[in-house]
Amino acid sequence: MEGNKDEAERCIEIAVNAIRKNQADKARRFLQKAQRLFPTDKAEALLESLQQNGHASTQNRSSEETEASEIGSENHRAEEDRSSDSAKTYTKDQVDAVKRIKQCKNYYEILGVQKDASDDDLKKAYRKLALKFHPDKNHAPAATEAFKAIGNAYAVLSNPEKRRQYDQYGQVRGSASRHSHANADFQPDITPEDLFNMFFGGGFPSSNVHMYSNGRTRFSQQRERREPRGGGLALFVQLMPIFILVIVSALSQMMVTNPPYSLTFTPSAGHTQKRLTETLRVPYYVNERFSHEYSGMSLRQVERNVEDDYVSALRNNCWREKQQKEGLLYHYRKCSLLSMDKLMLSLREQV
Repeated sequence: MEGNKDEAERCIEIAVNAIRKNQADKARRFLQKAQRLFPTDKAEALLESLQQNGHASTQNRSSEETEASEIGSENHRAEEDRSSDSAKTYTKDQVDAVKRIKQCKNYYEILGVQKDASDDDLKKAYRKLALKFHPDKNHAPAATEAFKAIGNAYAVLSNPEKRRQYDQYGQVRGSASRHSHANADFQPDITPEDLFNMFFGGGFPSSNVHMYSNGRTRFSQQRERREPRGGGLALFVQLMPIFILVIVSALSQMMVTNPPYSLTFTPSAGHTQKRLTETLRVPYYVNERFSHEYSGMSLRQVERNVEDDYVSALRNNCWREKQQKEGLLYHYRKCSLLSMDKLMLSLREQV
C-alpha cells in the first residue's frame, strides 16, 4: 500500500506539471490514475477543479506547485529505490517463514529447538536459519528483522550465563511490561552480522557492518573496540595460560617414552634386530637389549601392540589407495565426458 501511495504522489506531481502547461487531458488522466492507486483529497480537489473549470484553480495550482517542489527530490529517490527493489523477488514460502519467526514468543521457538538443546543443536539450527533468512538471499518483507531475531536468539542461548538468566526470567514477546525490561537483560554481546561472519567466514565487508533500519540495508563504519589497558600484572595474567600450556607441553614430552620397537628398519633409534610376533608373524625391529628387558607377559603385550599398529597401518594404506583410485576414476570419467562433448561438437559442425 505504501508503494501505491508513493506512485500516486508521483502521478499527482506529473498532473500538476501538466496543469502548469495547460495540458488538461493529461492532467486528468494522471489524477484519475492517482485516485485508483491511492485516493487522496488533494487529487480529488484537482479533479473537481478540472471538471468545473477545465483547469485547476489558481489556489490549488500554487499549493500543488509548492508541494511538488518539496517532494520532488524525495520522489526521485523513492523511484530509484523502487527500481532497485523491483528486481528483488521473493516467494510465498519466504513470506510465510518470516511470519512464523515474527510470531515466535521466545528464543527457543525462533531457532526451532527444545529448551534442553545442546550447543551443537543450537549451531545446526542457527546455520540453517541464517542462510535461509539472510537479506542477500531472502527479500521478503521483514526478512531483515527475522534475520536479526535469529542472530539475537543464538547469541543469547549460546552464552551459558545469559541462557541461564533467560531460562530463569524468560522473555515473552507481546508482554509490554516485561519486554522493555527483558531487552536490557538479554541483549546479545555480538551483532547478528558479526555472528554470521564468524560462522560463514565473512559474508560482509570487513571494514563495514550492516545496520538494518526500516527493512533496508545500510552500511555504517564499524566502531573501533577499545579495551582498557592494564599494568604489568594484567599482562601477566593474560599471558599466564600460554605459559602454563608451554610448561605442560614440555613436561608431557619429557614423560613420553619412545616405543621399544619399530615396524621398519630404523638405525637412528637402534631398532636393527628383526623379530616376528608369535600370533600373526608380523615382522618388527628392536634394539640389542630387547630380549633381556622384555619376556613373558611384557613380551606378549609388546607383540600385541606391534600387531595392532601393523593392522592400523594396513588399514590406513588401504584407505589411501582407495581414495587415490576413486580420484583417478573421477578424472577418467571427467576426461571421457569432455572428449565425448568435443566429438559431438565436431560431428555437429560437420553436419
